[in-house]
Amino acid sequence: MATKHEQILEYIHRLPIGEKISVRQIAKEMGVSEGTAYRAIKDAENKGYVSTIERVGTIRIEKKRKENIEKLTYAEVVNIVDGQVLGGREGLHKTLNRFVIGAMQLEAMMRYTGAGDLLIVGNRTKAHELALQAGAAVLITGGFDTADHVKKLADERQLPIISTSYDTFTVATMINRAIYDQLIKKEIVLVEDILIPLDKTAYLRIHDPIERWYALNKETRHSRFPVVDDELKVQGVVTAKDVLDVDRQLPIEKVMTKQPITVNGKTSVAFASHIMVWEGIELLPVVDDYNRLQGIISRQDVLKALQMAQRQPQVGETIDDLITAQFRESGDKETLFRCTITPQMTNYLGTLSYGVFTTIVTEAAARMLRAYKRGDLVMENITIYFIKPVQIDSTVDVRAKLLELGRKFGKVDVEVYNEGDLVGKAMMMCQLIDR
Repeated sequence: MATKHEQILEYIHRLPIGEKISVRQIAKEMGVSEGTAYRAIKDAENKGYVSTIERVGTIRIEKKRKENIEKLTYAEVVNIVDGQVLGGREGLHKTLNRFVIGAMQLEAMMRYTGAGDLLIVGNRTKAHELALQAGAAVLITGGFDTADHVKKLADERQLPIISTSYDTFTVATMINRAIYDQLIKKEIVLVEDILIPLDKTAYLRIHDPIERWYALNKETRHSRFPVVDDELKVQGVVTAKDVLDVDRQLPIEKVMTKQPITVNGKTSVAFASHIMVWEGIELLPVVDDYNRLQGIISRQDVLKALQMAQRQPQVGETIDDLITAQFRESGDKETLFRCTITPQMTNYLGTLSYGVFTTIVTEAAARMLRAYKRGDLVMENITIYFIKPVQIDSTVDVRAKLLELGRKFGKVDVEVYNEGDLVGKAMMMCQLIDR
């Protein structure tokens, strides 16, 4: 039986795109307290089903597919620029194709403005009107208002007209930044991208006899299976070790491992791989927010996905990408890498930040270990000594020394020099994952 929270989420999910909802309305409609309704709406917002805008309310929006993640809705634009909606609220759920900066003559501006666009412009009432007639929404910068007939036109066309106190340059930068952040998220491979779906997943029910494990083992050649109850909620896992020398007629729940490690579809594959390595697990159940089985991921699939991700071109750069882009081979026997300290790599004092230093020594250790042994690695522990600050625009020499290399682990000592002086040192222990 679904909980009230699940029922509310299902109700919100079924609402037409663009529908406005409120805590009071949901509470009345579903016969629940306003607290329960509020929590469900917040959960729906986190899942991307609705968007809440100050002074406007909560609107049902279309959930983005991963390949379309760089698209923004007008509702999201309002939140990004701390905007005020002057008209056309019915169209806030719509997705914009591109934004146009209105820094040209009116006729030229209209040549670039089309249906589904967002025109960013100052207090030029005629431009607001023509953009709406062309099927574009309008974002007015500088905190200006617009004429009443323009607001009326926005309502008729169901195209938002938004006002923000920021200037045009700042607004364009903010929207660009939001799209850029979403592009980085798009590149991160999630468990939901690689999971074996439920209809292809072999699983057991708590009341199944142990005999059923043997049948599945013969059919799939796997030895580890999730165990679910009548509502498909994961209650345990069972492995070959659990069923060894046990009466085959006993129910699975008698021998299963309870409260197993599970992952969510939104978990990153990198995080899932770390869990699998640390815990020595070959297979993980994937569950939804209510612990219902969605599928499984295998260690083999996870490693394949990580290798594929490393070969993909970067669209949005993370801080780590900016740092490792500065790495270059030194050609010196003692020095492994050289790295230039750019402004992005410094703290408020203009010296190398501790976080960036950690990335530099970690990357050096990882590259050294990969030269000795093919495969991925997981950093297990690290001890760092900061000795001297490093100035902006300096070049540091990174020297790594392999202390010990086993089949499953490696120990590395890394020293960082600036103009011949030792500025920092690190000792690292890594677990190695065979491909």
